[in-house]
Amino acid sequence: MTKLDLPYVQSFGGYHYFRRAGYPRIRLPGVVGSTEFMEAYQAALNATTLPIGRERSKPGSVSAGIAAYYGSHAFKRLTGGTPAKRRAILERFRADHGHLPLRGMPPKFIRALLDTMAPHSARNWLKAIRAFTRWCLEHELIREDPTLGVRIQTARSDGHHSWTDAEILQFETFHPIGSKARLALAIGLCTALRRGDAIRIGRQHIRGDELIIPRTEKTKIALVLPVLPELRQAIDATPTGHLTLLTTKTGKSYNPNDFSEQFRKWCDDAGLPPECSFHGLRKAALTRLADQGKTVHQIAAVSGHKTLKLVQHYTAAADQRKLAREALLGEQNGAITVKPDGSGLSNPLKVMGKK
Repeated sequence: MTKLDLPYVQSFGGYHYFRRAGYPRIRLPGVVGSTEFMEAYQAALNATTLPIGRERSKPGSVSAGIAAYYGSHAFKRLTGGTPAKRRAILERFRADHGHLPLRGMPPKFIRALLDTMAPHSARNWLKAIRAFTRWCLEHELIREDPTLGVRIQTARSDGHHSWTDAEILQFETFHPIGSKARLALAIGLCTALRRGDAIRIGRQHIRGDELIIPRTEKTKIALVLPVLPELRQAIDATPTGHLTLLTTKTGKSYNPNDFSEQFRKWCDDAGLPPECSFHGLRKAALTRLADQGKTVHQIAAVSGHKTLKLVQHYTAAADQRKLAREALLGEQNGAITVKPDGSGLSNPLKVMGKK
């Protein structure tokens, strides 16, 4: 176990935890210093402990309800960094209002608390409290859900930064074929896999010219993707592990947080901005497919999205671009010609589009 620079934060087995006397141990999500990590850390740090005993678990109190919720299947089914973030929010709520009766909590009380928060924090707080109160309603701990009808107006966000062609070229220039960094880039661009799936694939998943994933980590569906020539080249040129293509310096498979930290270092080494992340490669891959005129069904077949609604924003942006060029430049069918730069570096999504 390794102590980190932040107070009460310890690392064990590649994961980071908030550990403080009198508090529950909380797993902190994401990379140390990232937004999601610091939000969970700050929430855990600001919480105040309650005395252990009858007052903390007074029947019918908010505190007793939260304690019961932690032991429920609903809470235990949460995955990734969600349990840590939800627990940090609930513990703060428990510390401030745990003595209050759970029944009869009015919606105006929820709205009053939300009004004291920044929009992003309010959204995460409401998600955590709403999941808790809905569980309470199902188990007849309350008669009405106080979060019912409560809404938050938040600014729209495009989410993760989508890598530009120039950023991809910059990464490729610094990290040559045969390096683990270049293999990671090829996996991200040629498969559009999420981080959790990308670090799990190995040679055993490749059969002929296909990459077969029996069950994706997030959506729990099977994917069969073509192994593009660039990905094959990167795999053949790079030492890989027995079980996974991407391995640490000691030859072990990555856990998600360690891989994110390593990929961040590779980006830093290449001089790329902080917003460049592995998930941004997935977004770049899907955006390029949309720019090539692929349908939402075709893109979903690559991305593994369960609903087409989550894919439509890629094609919507591509359709706008196509129509704008037709209108202003008179280009037939919105065709866009990109002159080769002569660098000889890769453009894997062009190959994917020809499949």
